[in-house]
Amino acid sequence: MKQSSDVTIDEYLKLLKAQRQFSNATIDSYQRDIELFFTHLQKTNRSYLEVNKDDIRVFLAKELARGVSRRTSARRLSALRGYYDYLHMLGMVEMNPFRSVSSPKTPVTYPKALYLAEIEALFEANAKRDDPLAKRDQAILELLYASGMRASELVNFAHSQIDWRSRMILVYGKGKKERNVPFGPSADKAMRAYLNETRPLLLAKNKSPRRPNAFFLSNQGKQLTVRGLEYILSAIEQKTGQFLGLHPHEFRHSFATHLLESGADLRLIQELLGHETIDTTQVYTHVSTEHLKEQYRTHFPKRHHNDDEE
Repeated sequence: MKQSSDVTIDEYLKLLKAQRQFSNATIDSYQRDIELFFTHLQKTNRSYLEVNKDDIRVFLAKELARGVSRRTSARRLSALRGYYDYLHMLGMVEMNPFRSVSSPKTPVTYPKALYLAEIEALFEANAKRDDPLAKRDQAILELLYASGMRASELVNFAHSQIDWRSRMILVYGKGKKERNVPFGPSADKAMRAYLNETRPLLLAKNKSPRRPNAFFLSNQGKQLTVRGLEYILSAIEQKTGQFLGLHPHEFRHSFATHLLESGADLRLIQELLGHETIDTTQVYTHVSTEHLKEQYRTHFPKRHHNDDEE
């Protein structure tokens, strides 16, 4: 039989799923965060209904001492703050102690974008491959960069969601929100080559009576996972010798940064990326500025910007 705390945690998580449309990954993280705090309370013989600021500070101090990042600690506080708001709403606690504890300050980190020359060199090197997965991998690289898709969006879209005539793909982003993302002629060519030559061979390896609808398939003919996509990018580095620390999000960041540097409107980039607010997209203005400064420092004659010279 479940303890009352287990019941309320389950109810709280279901509420987040239904009302706030949190992803399964976020729900899982919140559940682990709350349960971790409850394990801490059990070790210190404290009831979850009698938590105070000292309990929270001791928990955070222990977390930081064992190397947990400030960003992770901030997320755990957010999960617990919301959960205790829920307990307060139910009348199970008189006040939410997490409301009087501020999150640890997290260092500002900015997304990494690849240089256009790096992307072109990567595409050129991968195009020289002649192994059975080369065309699939080229299509993945081209589409990641051309569309700015999230990894989850790329592994989940089906062939039927592609409008080849207008070169648009209907994808379902966070909260199942629909948006259309474009792709260019180069990605179109790579995707058609994969679709006509490689995908049928991969699909033939899948002996399941239910064939996957996803456009991109694994080497076993199954739908790709995000982890599988990350593995593919790592394998591409090994096969091409282009070691760039590839990650799906790097292509998304590069897509947005290069659009901004080419003069695209920030609102357009927001729409293409599927961001809820312009604040999230605003980070790319900083990335673009840093890129500009780095290019300046690298290429401008040093004697013209040496601070020690008059």
